[in-house]
Amino acid sequence: MKPQVFALLTAIAWGVGGYFEKKGLNLGNLSPTMGITIRTAVAVIILGIASFPQWKTVPSAGSRALLYMIVGGGIVAGAVGMLCYYTAIKGAPLTRVMPIAFTSPLFGAMMGLMFGEEPLTVKTILGILLTVGGIVVLTIG
Repeated sequence: MKPQVFALLTAIAWGVGGYFEKKGLNLGNLSPTMGITIRTAVAVIILGIASFPQWKTVPSAGSRALLYMIVGGGIVAGAVGMLCYYTAIKGAPLTRVMPIAFTSPLFGAMMGLMFGEEPLTVKTILGILLTVGGIVVLTIG
């Protein structure tokens, strides 16, 4: 499958998941911290099983690659990002939170442009402006 299909499936999974997460937090009167802990515990089990055949590749990845994964994925996105997201969905409607929370493509594009040596094209600028415009339309009111 093309990467774009997986990106779309990601968006669908995160959007549908966000609905169920918000319901679970509110129905159970759970704190955002407990919600993310439950989510992460389930994900660790499923992903641990799914990734089992690849575990042998971890030692050869190198310490720098693992540091990037730990800091970027584990700390910044996995812990800080998810705790902020859960706090937001617990306290506000999904229609307000999701458009703002999922501006991550903008920040990813900025990181790619600033640090990843990706080219700044008219298409990139237009995409960023359209994304920002959509977020403004969805969240004003």
